Amino acid sequence: MSALRSVLDFAIGDAQAERAVPPTGFTVRLTVFSAAAMAFLVVFALALSLASGRLANRWSEELARSATVRISAPIEQMAAQTEAALNVLRTTEGVESARALTLEEQRDLLAPWFGPELPLDALPLPQMIEVIETAQGFDGDGLRLRLSGEVPGAVLDNHARWRAPLVAAAGSLRTLGWLSILLIAVATGAMITLAANAALAANAQVIAVMRLVGARDAYIAQAFVRRFTLRALTGSAVGTVLGALALLFLPSASEEGGFLTGLGPQGGQWLLLLFIPVLAGVVAFLATRLAATNTLRSLT
Repeated sequence: MSALRSVLDFAIGDAQAERAVPPTGFTVRLTVFSAAAMAFLVVFALALSLASGRLANRWSEELARSATVRISAPIEQMAAQTEAALNVLRTTEGVESARALTLEEQRDLLAPWFGPELPLDALPLPQMIEVIETAQGFDGDGLRLRLSGEVPGAVLDNHARWRAPLVAAAGSLRTLGWLSILLIAVATGAMITLAANAALAANAQVIAVMRLVGARDAYIAQAFVRRFTLRALTGSAVGTVLGALALLFLPSASEEGGFLTGLGPQGGQWLLLLFIPVLAGVVAFLATRLAATNTLRSLT
């Protein structure tokens, strides 16, 4: 009950104490603008972190259970070696399915690099076989030995060589996003501290008069903390809304766009944006309280 009353008292404020806090001026604009700008940046840092996490999970899930067998052989032996490789794969424990890609599918795979008019019929392309693993997976070394003995032209690639760097890169982007949020919070605290110190110094005479009539430093500091916290909450709420609107105008997720699309939060992740003004309010509360305590002590 006492905690609820303290929150209500903080929200309502004290008109007498807040005479020491300038209602307008440079410090007000600085606090509101910096909170709004930082919240706007946090929205995009959070979106980057969430999108990177989704990307890492998708790459890990899609590539973890897939492998490729490439068969390079003379044209007259290609069909026989392809069938032999399929027989080996179908009888391998841990292989859920295996199928040879058609000419059209191989053309689609090469089109982004060589264009859709690539004359595949005139090129000595290897035959690609798509392999899907079961949840338990297969023994890669054992399968390679079987293929080398029964299908001399077959090469197994389980994508591990390039899957791990991609997942690691996406994970690094996610970490960078969270680190950016932390740095933005620190920068916001520094800006609000500067604004609070400027406001306290500009109203030194008013504070001195309030002390003469019996006002304690804690009473005066609470007024500054309340005003600057509410200003930061207001500015960050505006910045968060603007950032969310900007995310809505970004291209939606698509396979063609890859990582450059679908950067916005998805589903319940939008609720995370509600915590941005709360974070800004907490930062403003702590920064202003520290600044007010130190400055009032120096004004004695």
